[in-house]
Amino acid sequence: MLIDSHQHFWRIGDRTGHWPPPDLAAIHRDFLPADLEPILADNAVHGTVVVQSLPTLADTRFLLALAERHPFILGVVGWVDLKAADAVDRIAELATNPWLKGLRPMLQDLPEDDWIDDPAVEPAVEAMVAHGLAFDALVLPRHLPALTRFAARHPELSIVVDHAAKPMIARRSIEPWLSHLDSLAALRHVRCKLSGLLTEAGPGASGAALEPYVEAVFTLFGARRLMWGSDWPVVNLASSYGDWLGLARRVCGSEGAPSGRTPAELAAVFGDNARAFYRLEHRTG
Repeated sequence: MLIDSHQHFWRIGDRTGHWPPPDLAAIHRDFLPADLEPILADNAVHGTVVVQSLPTLADTRFLLALAERHPFILGVVGWVDLKAADAVDRIAELATNPWLKGLRPMLQDLPEDDWIDDPAVEPAVEAMVAHGLAFDALVLPRHLPALTRFAARHPELSIVVDHAAKPMIARRSIEPWLSHLDSLAALRHVRCKLSGLLTEAGPGASGAALEPYVEAVFTLFGARRLMWGSDWPVVNLASSYGDWLGLARRVCGSEGAPSGRTPAELAAVFGDNARAFYRLEHRTG
């Protein structure tokens, strides 16, 4: 079953002072389950993981409330300030909701590149592990050394790198992204999302522009540690949900490309890995 490991919902009225700005007209509006459900049906997507996009507890509770009402939402990745004095209590409270599957600090937006490489997060990480929560890493290439040090200290924490750490595809730049990601991928408890790449490549990008980066993450992580995500609605800045899914399948070798990847490996990337990583369960309406 096809699972989208990374999508968002938001109400634009909640986002004053936050991204996206009004000039990004394609995504500067509300995006809610009623907008996504027909798209999922058109593309035979069984379920999704909805990921926070605001660094607030209110946003996390909003997403958990949506998950209660919409069976296609298989899990939620929320937010907690991992350095707050009450972080452990907040994590324990949120973890009582069965749809909470992980947490994501918005590392790419923080002023310190090494924010996560700090002993102050240790109690929160221990609480995440105790409650079986995964860690989504929203990072840029410059954050990877600090993330690698953090991950090395926490082999018991399930970690996934969102959007393959946003390589600079539009600039056709592969270093130092590749070298830094190589070091991180050597840690076997770290996984990677094939999401957001089309946005990094820019509107009208072809599969050829993405192939070096997709091949790199397959080489570094292997098919069993990758998971596809749409990054909807952000993907609308570059293309559409269906077009990105089709392009991802072609680039990964799902439609006859000579990649040598087996049907089982591709099934893992497009569903099975997300199910196992986030401990997702089948839901009925």
